[in-house]
Amino acid sequence: MKKIILSAIMLMGLAFTTQAQDISKNALGLRLGGNNGFGGEVSYQRALGSNNRLELDLGWRNRNNYNNNGYDDNAVKLAALYQWVWNIDGGFNWYAGVGGGLGSYSYNNNNTSYNDTFAFAAGDIGLEYNFDIPLLISLDFRPEFGGNGYYENNYGSDIALGLRYQF
Repeated sequence: MKKIILSAIMLMGLAFTTQAQDISKNALGLRLGGNNGFGGEVSYQRALGSNNRLELDLGWRNRNNYNNNGYDDNAVKLAALYQWVWNIDGGFNWYAGVGGGLGSYSYNNNNTSYNDTFAFAAGDIGLEYNFDIPLLISLDFRPEFGGNGYYENNYGSDIALGLRYQF
């Protein structure tokens, strides 16, 4: 009986270790989405363990004479998220994360200027595919709360496509 129980425990352990995946140690690329006017962001991911990582995204925009109405708009935003990654099958993973960020924006509309900073809390959920070559492609949804007046009703969200080089 002891041999059967020991064998069952070993088989279960083997099954769980074969489901574990190694996420790339580093990944650098772009996160492309609407992002409340920021559009694309430079994205960096750093593995913190076998199934969790840190993602840093830097977005900026610089629009001069926006819509030909003399409106200038400049902004920068940095988001940091802690993510958990789970394997679905083969190179397919899904992930979820929490975090937040900081940003700054300014605008000038017919000689009326305004500058402000903002902070926000964020969540993240998505799917990714890890190719055999050092390429990672992902699709995610990120709601952001806060913004200190930057977001309408203190809420912004984004659906984005990520393309990252793994190293």
